[in-house]
Amino acid sequence: MDFRLTPEQENFRCDIRAFLREALPEPPEIPEDSWLLGFDRAFSQRLAARGWIGLTWPQEYGGQGKSYLDRVVLTEELLRHGAPVAAHWLGDRQMGPSILRYGTPAQKATFLPKIIAGDLVFCIGMSEPGAGSDLAGLQTKAVEDGDAYVISGQKIWTSFAHLADYCYLVARTNPEVPKHKGISEFLVDMRTPGITIKPIVDMTGAHHFNEVFFDQVRIPKDCLVGEKDRGWYQIASQLDYERSGIERLMSNYGLLEAITRHVRATGEIRREVVRHTLAQLHIEWTMGRHLVYKVAWLLSQGIIPNAESATAKTYCTEFEQRLAQTASALMGGYGQLMPGSHRALLAGRVARAYLYAPAYTIQGGTSTILRNIMATRGLGLPPG
Repeated sequence: MDFRLTPEQENFRCDIRAFLREALPEPPEIPEDSWLLGFDRAFSQRLAARGWIGLTWPQEYGGQGKSYLDRVVLTEELLRHGAPVAAHWLGDRQMGPSILRYGTPAQKATFLPKIIAGDLVFCIGMSEPGAGSDLAGLQTKAVEDGDAYVISGQKIWTSFAHLADYCYLVARTNPEVPKHKGISEFLVDMRTPGITIKPIVDMTGAHHFNEVFFDQVRIPKDCLVGEKDRGWYQIASQLDYERSGIERLMSNYGLLEAITRHVRATGEIRREVVRHTLAQLHIEWTMGRHLVYKVAWLLSQGIIPNAESATAKTYCTEFEQRLAQTASALMGGYGQLMPGSHRALLAGRVARAYLYAPAYTIQGGTSTILRNIMATRGLGLPPG
């Protein structure tokens, strides 16, 4: 494939950078993981005013009809600058495309304009305490009762549940069939009685994960997305969007730049081992970028990139772990200090990245599961 962007796409990149210089005159103290930590509805609405949410969606639904390559350009620049994009992230990346593909006309009319305007925050109710990697093993139930479904169960690792307007919930609607065949998807208003949210604070001290409990939560039947009992097959296409984005590579990009500046400023760059280590990181980052752009190119061609998405996510998140570990080693003892414990802010950023790094290869699908996808769907090997 040709990795060169069109002149229009390069101009688009320049427009985004100009907007960010004006919108973010002072860069955030910790720009890493801004799609998880940078929650700012007002900023999302500013992006919406530029038409930069729902960029790839059809114009009839308020989108720009742009390609997935255009969207990669946009998200790459937003994350490069640590822009606070978490408020609209899930709706733009995942829930909007799902509603476009499977939603009813009424659901499209209700939800898509609000997502594009930056007015609607989603969380995703997938993982459960006993069903993380094995999503088909979920036990949350949605039982039909007259003109409603009654939901009971628990979800975990639910980012932004405490801030979200709606949950895109996956629940079991038929316990009598093989586990993949009895799952459905729902749009659940988080203000519905019976929902309890408990925070999960991670090792860095941040709170975006939550536990969510559903106790006889009654929702209208028109909250069902797509076909009843076909949710597993609908989820499969969603996960390609979730896994293959450049956020899987760019979460720690600011750290790569910062640690490079640090070793130059301190003179450590003169040490051969340091130069080679940094060169290796930059080479690996470039390789990951090519994998992500390839997935975007395939999507732009109408190709569903199952194996390619799994490959990109696995490589990029394992690279981010190596980056955090290497940055900590290069900082020495300071690399273990959290923000506030030392006047050098970089030390705190390195420590935060090091502590959070194990999550990268778990959230969005574990590397073990993704390697199975590469083997079965990419190489045609039998399931192992």
